[in-house]
Amino acid sequence: MGQARLKFLGFAGVALMLLAACGSTGGGGGTPAKTYKIGLVTDIGGLNDKSFNHLADLGLEKAKTDFKIQGDVVESKSGDDYVPNLTNFASKNYDLVIGVGFLMQQAVGTVSGQFPNVHFSIIDGAGTDANGKDLQHPNVQSLFFKEQDAGAMVGVIAGMLEKQGKAKKNQHVISAVGGISIPPVDHYIAGYKWAATMEDPSIKVLVGYSNDFTDPAKCKNVASSQISAKSDILFQVAGGCGLGVLQAAGQASVYSIGVDADQKDADPSVIASALKKVDVATYTAIKNVVNGQFQGGALTFSVANDGAGYAVDNLQLPDDIKAELDKVQGQIKSGGLTPPSEKSW
Repeated sequence: MGQARLKFLGFAGVALMLLAACGSTGGGGGTPAKTYKIGLVTDIGGLNDKSFNHLADLGLEKAKTDFKIQGDVVESKSGDDYVPNLTNFASKNYDLVIGVGFLMQQAVGTVSGQFPNVHFSIIDGAGTDANGKDLQHPNVQSLFFKEQDAGAMVGVIAGMLEKQGKAKKNQHVISAVGGISIPPVDHYIAGYKWAATMEDPSIKVLVGYSNDFTDPAKCKNVASSQISAKSDILFQVAGGCGLGVLQAAGQASVYSIGVDADQKDADPSVIASALKKVDVATYTAIKNVVNGQFQGGALTFSVANDGAGYAVDNLQLPDDIKAELDKVQGQIKSGGLTPPSEKSW
C-alpha cells in the first residue's frame, strides 16, 4: 500500500508540474502569452461627444473584452496635443496606436515616421505631410468611410417627409450643419442633399458650418438661423458641437437627424441618425493586429459592408418610406446608385 501510495503521489506531482507549465506558457509554447497594448488618441471632441470619439472607445472596449488586450485612451484638448499623445503610446512600444479623426493626419504622418516599427491606424485619414500628401508609410492603416452612403439614407427620409407634407412646416426646406468643411463632413452632406433632392426635386437644402466640433452653442446659432429660414429637418454633422443643432430643433418643435452614432436619446426631435460605424472600424483594426494581419494602406467601410447605415429614431415612418429606404439601400449596395461625395453648395 505504502509503495502504491508513493507511486500515485509521484504521478500526481508530475501532473501538477505539467499543469503549471502549461498555465505559465499560454498553451505550452514556451513563452508567456502576449498581451497586446492598444493606445487610442481621441480628437478634440472627447469621449463625451455622443458620436465619433465615443464610438471609437466602444470599439476599443469590445476588443478588450474579446481579445483580453490592454487598451488605453488619452483625450486631445487641442490640435497641439496630437503629436505628444501619439508619441506617448508609440514610445512605449504599443502594438497599435489609433488616431481618431481627419484633423490628426499630419500628426500621424510625423509620428509614424519616427516609429517605423509601431503600427498606426487613423480614422478618416492617412499619415500625411504638411501639404496633406499621403506619405504611404507601411506601418499606417487608413480607416475610411463612405459617409455619403449614410447621408443618402437619412436624405431619403427627409426628402420623402417633405414631399408628402409630413414634416413640421412643409415648406420643402431642410438643412445641414457641418462642423468644419473637411471631407468626412462634406461627404455626409453631399449624400443627404442628393437623396433628398432625388425624392423631392422641389426641395431646398441649406448648408452651414460652425467651424467647431466641440461647442454646442456655436452649432445652435447656425441651426437657429436655418430654422428662421424655414428649415424643419436639420442634419447635424458636427460631433459634440452638433448636439446644439438637436437642441435647437427640439426647442423649435421641428425635426433633427443625428450623426455617427444613434442619437435617439440626445433629444426628442431626433427622427433618424446617419450611422458611421467607427466602433466596427476600430475593432477591425485591433483584431487585425492581434491576428497578425495588419496591412498598411486603406480599409473602407460603407453600406455595402455594413460599415455605414442609418437608424430610425423618434418617429414612426410610413410604410412607403420604409420601402423606399430598403430599395435605395439595396441599390447602393449593388452599385445601382452611387451617392456623390463632392460638395455641390
